[in-house]
Formats: sequence, C-alpha cells, structure tokens
Amino acid sequence: MNKNKNIHILCIIAFLQGLVFYGPISTLFRQNRGLSLNDIFVIETVYVILLFIFEIPWGYIADRIGYRWTLIISFFLFFLSKIVFYSAHSFDGFLFERIILALAISGISGCDSALIYTSVDEMDSNRAFSLYNASSAGGFLAASFLNSIIVKYSMDLTALLTIIPYGAAFFISFFLKDSSHHVESQRISLTDNIKVLKKNKNIIIFLISMALISESTHSICVYLNQPIYLRSSIDMKYFGFLTAFMQIACLLSARAYKLNEKVGTKKLYIVLISMIIGANIFLIYLKNGILVVLMIFIIEGAFAVTQPLSNTIQNRSITVANRATFLSSYAMVGDIIGSISNLAVGKASDFSLNIAIGTCAGLNILALILILIFFRKKKNK
Repeated sequence: MNKNKNIHILCIIAFLQGLVFYGPISTLFRQNRGLSLNDIFVIETVYVILLFIFEIPWGYIADRIGYRWTLIISFFLFFLSKIVFYSAHSFDGFLFERIILALAISGISGCDSALIYTSVDEMDSNRAFSLYNASSAGGFLAASFLNSIIVKYSMDLTALLTIIPYGAAFFISFFLKDSSHHVESQRISLTDNIKVLKKNKNIIIFLISMALISESTHSICVYLNQPIYLRSSIDMKYFGFLTAFMQIACLLSARAYKLNEKVGTKKLYIVLISMIIGANIFLIYLKNGILVVLMIFIIEGAFAVTQPLSNTIQNRSITVANRATFLSSYAMVGDIIGSISNLAVGKASDFSLNIAIGTCAGLNILALILILIFFRKKKNK
C-alpha cells in the first residue's frame, strides 16, 4: 500500500469526525440538560487534566504496538464518547463522557501526526497537515449547515445523528497501515525522552504559546460564542449557519503552507496572533451582530492557519525514532497550560462574559510574547 494512502484515509476519518451535528449549539445543548456555563468549564478543566495524565502512557504504548492499532483503539473510544454524550443528562454524565473523550484524544494526539509525518512521500509535511486539518473543518462545515435543519426537530437529534459518522470513522481506521519508519528505527526509553524534553527548553516555550492560543480560541469559538451571539440579538436558529460560516475560515488551513512560503513562519505567526488579539479585544465592546460574527471569523481563521505550521515545527524538532512518545510529551505540556487557562476563563465567566473574553485576550498577548522569544532564541542557535 502506498504510504500516502494513510494521509487520504486519515483525511476521510477527519471529515467524518468533523460531522458533529450538535456543534453549533453545544453550549446550549449542555445548558438544556442542566449544566451551567461554569459547570461546562469545570468539566473542561478536568478533561484537560486527564489529557495530561493519559498523554505519555498512550505515546509510549503507540511506539510499541504501532500507530495503527493505537489509532483504531482511540477511534473506538471516540465513537463510544458520542454515545455517552447523547445519553448524558447530568453533570456526572457529561463528566463521564469527557473521561472517555480524554482517553480517545490522548491516544490520537501525536499518533495521527506521527503517522502522517512518517507517511509523507511527494507531499511535504506542511501540505499534508494542512489537508488533514482542512478535512476536519470541511466535515464540521457540512454538519453546521445540516444543524440548522436538524435542530428544527430537536436538540437531541443532533447528538444522536453524530454517533453515525463516528462509527463509520472507527470502521475505516482498520484500513490504515503502520509506517515502517517507526518499526525499524532504534528506540530510546521514556526516561530519556523526558530528559531530552527538558533540554529542549526552546520548544517548550513554543508549546506554551500554542497552548495559550488554542485554549483561548477554543473558549471563544466553542463555548463563549453562543452567549456572545445571544447578547448581540442573534437568534439561535442562525447558529448552524454561523458555525458553517466559521468553518470557511478554518478551511484556510489548507493554504497555510502557501502563506508560509510567501511570508515566512515568524512573520506569519506574529500577524496571525496579533489578529486574534485584536479581534478578542473588539469582542468586549461590540454588540453589533455582523461585526461580532466578523471578529469570531477572524479568530477562527487565524488560529486554523497556525495549526499545520505548529505540527511541522513540533515534528521537525524530533530526531529520534519514538516520535509518538515525544509528541505526546509535547501535548502534555500543552495540557498543563490548557488546564490553567480553562480555570482562568471559567472563573472569569462567573463575573461576566466581558471579563471572560478579556481573559482570553490576555492569554493571547502572553502567547505573542512567548512566540517572539521562541523565534529569537531559535535564530541565536
């Protein structure tokens, strides 16, 4: 089998797993089943902490049983989490869903990236990761349009129908093929991995920066966006169309490698993070629906473009065989920062929506400072 087929299969899986039909109303869905906004952030914090706990063991396992079987198991858990989500009607139910999801995502994290990176042939890594990210965005784009139709019947139906594509993604994962690269190369121990990670302090600065941007963007575009829309007098029936519109911004990730070639990595990161910061700040003061949608569109698009670039930087920093373990170690750093960031935004949301948005802006300003430090240290090496 041509190694590049792994990329094609993973793109199909990413598209199917992008079909989250309840996505545009995820916050309202949870609130409708008894959760408060603060409950949602508390559960999300627990979820991120669990990711931190599971990351290293999964990466270590993946480098021994292979990327393929690790992904198959993880995609099954992902499928199972959607069944639990549909059945949840309490804090404990949604917490249990997040526990299963943490097991799934920590297994996928680093492993999918490692399989793509070691399966690249004529396509470079930036392009491969761009296609992978865009496939997920494309799936969510389709789901968002369909949400506007499905939600007219019931909120519950959006969660029920999401189970189907996740089952299909699990089935398709059996067609993946392990990369010979990770089987044939010499391995080092988990202890050695941690020692090397400690020595590579510069990549840790980069990982912290990306984690801050990721969590603040996730908070704005997944949880806070719906209260922001309602505050701007946007009717819930339009949420599906708005989410679909946002996914058009995410599809920009497919051209990230082109932007990187024209602008350069450092300048591109500075521009993108600055755009996110500016949009965050404007969201505090804007009440006009059109302008609010535009600001969230900018945040979604700018963040999407950073993702394939981030994957490439992380993979290129690894020079040993057990790539999945290293990438899981990297994700572990992000999980620590993510849990702290979630607590900060969640606590801020107890005071007001504007304070929560302002907290996200502060996190992104810190991310910009760290990315400048990262590139300066990289240049001096």
